[in-house]
Amino acid sequence: MKLEQIRWGNDVWDVVRSEIDSRDQVQLVLVFGHPDSMKAPERFDELRGLYPNANIVGASTAGNVLDADVSDDDIVATAVFFEKSRVRVISSEIEDVARLRERTSALMLRMKAPDLKHILVLSEGVLFNGSELAKGLNVIDNIAATGGLAGDQGRFKETYVMANGPAKTNNLVLIGFYGEALEAGYGCFAGWGEFGVDRIISKSEGNVVYEIDGKPALALYKKYLGNFSEQLPASGLRFPLSIRREETDHMLIRTLLGVDEEKQSLTFAGDVPEGSITLLMKGNIDDLIKSAGEAAKEARLSSGKRGLAVVISCVGRKILMDQMTVEELEVVQEQLGVDTWMTGFYSYGELAPYNKTMKQCDLHNQTMTLTTITEE
Repeated sequence: MKLEQIRWGNDVWDVVRSEIDSRDQVQLVLVFGHPDSMKAPERFDELRGLYPNANIVGASTAGNVLDADVSDDDIVATAVFFEKSRVRVISSEIEDVARLRERTSALMLRMKAPDLKHILVLSEGVLFNGSELAKGLNVIDNIAATGGLAGDQGRFKETYVMANGPAKTNNLVLIGFYGEALEAGYGCFAGWGEFGVDRIISKSEGNVVYEIDGKPALALYKKYLGNFSEQLPASGLRFPLSIRREETDHMLIRTLLGVDEEKQSLTFAGDVPEGSITLLMKGNIDDLIKSAGEAAKEARLSSGKRGLAVVISCVGRKILMDQMTVEELEVVQEQLGVDTWMTGFYSYGELAPYNKTMKQCDLHNQTMTLTTITEE
């Protein structure tokens, strides 16, 4: 496997570093960037000119990752030449979001093959219910799917996904990695702490919560937030909810996307089922950075070879860590080794199995999620 990384800014593409002999050999280009730049058709046309035979896929973001550097106003791209493996890309515009799970499952089944090793997913980030998306990804046994939901720099209005054409809204793309020589790893950790007492989601529908412990959800949430309630919904990124179906179940995190004052409801990035046990959460920067290192340990490749790491971390972590955001990337780089190249983005939701003993994909919020790829 050979790699090249380039960056777009000031209307030009600059090479950051390269080990590729010929761009005609490149099979895959991963592209992450500011939404206003990503949606411009010219950006895809320029990339097609640079990499004429490649699958070019990517997403708008809430921050771009290139190695241990995070940026906001540019586009970063990583080109991959697989010497022994192959890549397949399938995408779909999904206008009827009620059919997201069904359409996702159909796309997954088209990816199925005896030598399929891993699926990387890039999805629209505002309109799609990430929980339904994750359920649709779980139709192939023993194949893990990882990835993330696109961002738009914290606006929560319109995100874009690129799939062998100019970036579009309502888009979903699956990237399949195939071949006996290909090895893929993944890791997913949060690091957020719970506080308060256990409460029950007493009335919800999909990702909208109306009542907690029989009381209006928004009123109760505001009570916990105190002065931060005046900054809703943006301040909700600092105080996600944990949910469990029962006390022994593994915990998932849900990030607040919106509030409805009239209905006193809260809208989250994924499903919050009725009857779930919930606690409010808050972040400690040291714990978040440590959790990024734990995700990297999980994602390290058993072969010990250098590779490519796709880093997908939550915008809520970036907001909380602010200027210290780069430290979670540095600890990831330290764990994976300097020979592993890193790319990725800050997202509106992360997709991965809960841990390496499971293959079933879940939607996560506020996590550091990593996908590592190499050839043996």
